[in-house]
Amino acid sequence: MSVEDLPGKEVNVLKGHEGGVLAARFNGDGNYVLSCGKDRTIRLWNPHRGIHIKTYKSHAREVRDVHVTQDNSKLCSCGGDRQIFYWDVATGRVIRKFRGHDGEVNGVKFNEYSSVVVSAGYDQSLRAWDCRSHSTEPIQIIDTFADSVMSVCLTKTEIIGGSVDGTVRTFDIRIGRETSDNLGQPVNCVSMSNDGNCILAGCLDSTLRLLDRSTGELLQEYKGHTNKSYKLDCCLTNTDAHVTGVSEDGFIYFWDLVDASVVSRFKAHTSVVTSVSYHPKENCMVTSSVDGTIRVWKT
Repeated sequence: MSVEDLPGKEVNVLKGHEGGVLAARFNGDGNYVLSCGKDRTIRLWNPHRGIHIKTYKSHAREVRDVHVTQDNSKLCSCGGDRQIFYWDVATGRVIRKFRGHDGEVNGVKFNEYSSVVVSAGYDQSLRAWDCRSHSTEPIQIIDTFADSVMSVCLTKTEIIGGSVDGTVRTFDIRIGRETSDNLGQPVNCVSMSNDGNCILAGCLDSTLRLLDRSTGELLQEYKGHTNKSYKLDCCLTNTDAHVTGVSEDGFIYFWDLVDASVVSRFKAHTSVVTSVSYHPKENCMVTSSVDGTIRVWKT
């Protein structure tokens, strides 16, 4: 994939949130986007047509993160009210509320089978919740972190968490083993390469770090953007050829995966860019910002 193929042309601006947007995420097939924010709502969009489809309201505080199942039928969300909500997408009904975190919840992810939600909290824990049982108690609590857990990602057999304590910790659910990679800087985002071989960690020293998932070896560092005080997203493009990250000065950055050179950067928003989500197949991405907008970018 060449640099010319990277999205940099704004095709739609999605407006509707009142206040900052904290996250915007493509669904599994890239046809829809879910966003959440300071106004306590979750919103469903068709980003390609620039249409707002539905609003989900039930949280009592700001909504920090949202994730949708592979079949698009359910979604989960979390935020400042310490709860994880499990929703029916079509009806907008809350099926279940999971309570147990002792602080605000920063991130949520479904497992591959959409049967379990894993949440990352300010209370220094990751918690797993069974969507199919009627119990509101977590089925697993991982509390070996020494500070807030900011971000979580999942594989078929592992839970990976990034924490302000400077670690990326991987828990193998089958054998109950934990491995910890200490990056020495607060971690506020972890995401996986599409081939599953690498973990990209966003740190509060304005550096993204690429780790080998099997060895924990630091493969590369990406710099140029500003990230010192906000929880910001980072991810790899769908071909794993480039790394993309957002910046507190409103810019988006693309780096070459291998040599870490900045191949593209542009001003995307008037304020802090909070999240970036890359389309699973097309050269397209969405960004969200404290400025209240979600922007759709294509080549």
